[in-house]
Amino acid sequence: MLIDLLYAALKGLFSLFGLEHGFINMWEAIRDYLELGGPVLYLIGTVLVIMWIMIIERFIYFMTRHNEVVKKTIDTWNARKERKSWHAHRIRESMISEVRLSANRYIDLIQACVALCPLMGLLGTVSGMIKVFEVMAQLGTGNARAMASGVSQSTIPTMSGMVAALSGMFISVYLQHKAESEIKILSEHMTMDH
Repeated sequence: MLIDLLYAALKGLFSLFGLEHGFINMWEAIRDYLELGGPVLYLIGTVLVIMWIMIIERFIYFMTRHNEVVKKTIDTWNARKERKSWHAHRIRESMISEVRLSANRYIDLIQACVALCPLMGLLGTVSGMIKVFEVMAQLGTGNARAMASGVSQSTIPTMSGMVAALSGMFISVYLQHKAESEIKILSEHMTMDH
């Protein structure tokens, strides 16, 4: 039902640009791939979409909102008359921690999704091999065609889980380093002079 609604909406969108035939071919290829790999691919796809939504949100945050948060924090710090006491040090640390929390938001979840994708692929491997063993128990080892479906359900999810993890691994490391460098720059700008 949901897939049919998504198909109809996307088909209408692509037809506006005269790309309906290409969309239909793409949709059929994706549908065939999902059928070949089994139900675990839907889980991997869901985790992949969630991961990429969080990644895109982090990029948007760093391109737009982060600079505003840093400027507001520096302005608040510079408006303080006294910046040398122990109390001022704790306030500075608290302000930096608030920006750090904002900069590191979702990064742990992105890394968890990266780690979860290969595990879901292994779940697909196990379920596919169970299907192979069921076929072997019913028909014996002489029917290779009957076993092929289970073999494909055991290899395709593994590959898909690895590809999904790789797609987010490097970007999650980049986002983590970006957050760390932005916090370091902020702490350098919040001087402890007068």
